[in-house]
Amino acid sequence: MPAEFTKTVTVRPATALEGVVRVPGDKSISHRYAMLAALADGVTRISHYAPGKDCQSTLKCLEQLGTIVSRHASFDRDTGAEVPTVQIVGRGLLGLQSPTADLDCGNSGSTLRMLAGILAAHPFTSVLTGDASLRRRPMLRVVTPLQQMGAEVTSFNGRPPVAVTGGNLQPITYRPESPSAQVKTAVLLAGLQTQGLTTFEEPAGTRDHTERALKAFGATVDVHGHVIRIAGGQRLTGRNLAVPGDPSSAAFWACAAAALPGSFLELRDVGLNPSRTAIFDVLRRLGADVDVQVDRVDAEEPVGRVRVRHRTMSRLDLTPADVPGLIDELPVLAALATHGGELRVTGAGELRAKESDRITALVNGLRALGADADELPDGFHVRGSRRLLGGQVDAADDHRLAMAFAVAGLGALEPTLIRGADAVDVSYPGFFDVLDALRK
Repeated sequence: MPAEFTKTVTVRPATALEGVVRVPGDKSISHRYAMLAALADGVTRISHYAPGKDCQSTLKCLEQLGTIVSRHASFDRDTGAEVPTVQIVGRGLLGLQSPTADLDCGNSGSTLRMLAGILAAHPFTSVLTGDASLRRRPMLRVVTPLQQMGAEVTSFNGRPPVAVTGGNLQPITYRPESPSAQVKTAVLLAGLQTQGLTTFEEPAGTRDHTERALKAFGATVDVHGHVIRIAGGQRLTGRNLAVPGDPSSAAFWACAAAALPGSFLELRDVGLNPSRTAIFDVLRRLGADVDVQVDRVDAEEPVGRVRVRHRTMSRLDLTPADVPGLIDELPVLAALATHGGELRVTGAGELRAKESDRITALVNGLRALGADADELPDGFHVRGSRRLLGGQVDAADDHRLAMAFAVAGLGALEPTLIRGADAVDVSYPGFFDVLDALRK
């Protein structure tokens, strides 16, 4: 099977990083704002919309479903920087149109799973598919609850393409076996389009952007601990929104600063939703100097700045209880551990079903660079007992692995060549340009 991404980038060793970074808009929030805007009455304007390919896939799918989407750039008055802005004319609840072709979700599992929840209530058939990587990813976790609500949902051996024939859904009470914010979102969005009360009981807390976004669009969502309820039939109202910086993207810079002695990075306008800030607590536990400050709250989402300095790293074990709040940041934490710390992670079997098998591909890549690393059935163990040598590594068509290997390579003796480095365009176009600009 041919690789999706083919560009090779060389990362040179660095002595330190210093500067101010504004990371792209949050992927998770961008997906949700766009989908809710399509279901709302009126016009929604979203500034700082995530520029990566994943969130562009969401917009293209919404356009295929009859939504009018306008893309343009505005400019930040304070910095003069270009701000990606999207305007969406809502079609109201149950107002999407039948697509004339398959909906191509690209590399975005978020697009496919969450959009399936919306389409489950619409009385036509849609086929959701994507690139080779996405077509290998499991989808039964979202298929099952939508079937229970009354939609006809089929898949190819539990993987995309996923065909959704929607109709008159029934509200349900659903408790998944494992925590998933995307499954929760699909069920809540389907429940919004029923008549009755839909309840989702999480086995453990996951990111709550959907609950906050629904409230921002005017819906009432009842949240008690890990139990979330939504009444169907509520109308949403379009509004002006600004997407905060993506904390999962910020994590790569935070780990890079923590890795290199003499480094200091300030990350501004970062989303500081408590369900996404576990990475900064873990960096403190590893020994880094991390200061987090909330400056404001935009549309239910706290936003602020993060300052990170290097300190001597220690050993840390992350258990299954830690994993749900860190699932996207685990690869870069492994990269950080190669700089002199030690990290053991268990309970992260979900990593095997991401854009790649992130456990095998991560450990193989770090070993290729000279790391002391072991693969575990549901995690990994990385010991920073020796300095990396550098060399060649394959990003496995995975944006987070490409960026994690870059962070690891900063501490190597020789340059690191990352094959498939253009995978970063999925979430963070321009990542390597920013990296070069931060070198002291």
